[in-house]
Amino acid sequence: MTQGNFLQGAMRRAALVCRKPPQGVKGPPLRHRLGELDVFIQLFRKQEIMVEPARRPGVVMLLPGFFTHPGRMRGMARALEQAGHTVHDWGLGWNFGPTEENFDVLSLRVEALHRKHGRKLVLVGWSLGGVFAREMAKLHPHAVEKVVTMGSPFSGDPHANNAWRLYHLVTGHSVEEPPVTCNVPQKPPVETVALWSPRDGIVAPDASCGREGERDRAVALHCTHLGFAYSPESIWTVLREVNLD
Repeated sequence: MTQGNFLQGAMRRAALVCRKPPQGVKGPPLRHRLGELDVFIQLFRKQEIMVEPARRPGVVMLLPGFFTHPGRMRGMARALEQAGHTVHDWGLGWNFGPTEENFDVLSLRVEALHRKHGRKLVLVGWSLGGVFAREMAKLHPHAVEKVVTMGSPFSGDPHANNAWRLYHLVTGHSVEEPPVTCNVPQKPPVETVALWSPRDGIVAPDASCGREGERDRAVALHCTHLGFAYSPESIWTVLREVNLD
């Protein structure tokens, strides 16, 4: 990359970061944002989660949130494996937002895992990972049994969160103009469950709960946004949703 291209890209990202959101659209309030600091307490708290064997174990793919690594969902993966499920991460490492390339790679991975196991996958996506999961289910409904989103901003205005400026800075494109063709609010043609929380400090509850017709069911939890990945309540709920009885 030449110096001119670098400066041009930096200026474009700076302009995106400085944009104002649409009037009346905002993310969760400050008290809920401060609640996300609970994640640091969890670093020193050992939590034992009692897991019962699944009656019919499935194949699960976990998709991390924006600017996070699959390792952040390790506790959830471990609980699912203890229940007897086969668990895979999304295979793309850190989630730095959508591109045509990572959509193509993820599509190939979904198809490959479907063929390998000879059964449909359950996609569990945290935050932006849930948006990826919904789009994969739309593209490959023959390979996906169910989608579970956790605090995922799939409904309403894409600025209804406290991370859109970081998203603009990292990706270099607007939340309104992703580099892939998709209809984010449209429900996938498979069972779709939205986990949301009134305590979410990153994504507005309405955006992750969704409206009728955008998901089959919405389940309210009481964790923080970051807590979707590690809280016992969230893990137990995912275990219940992944069981395909």
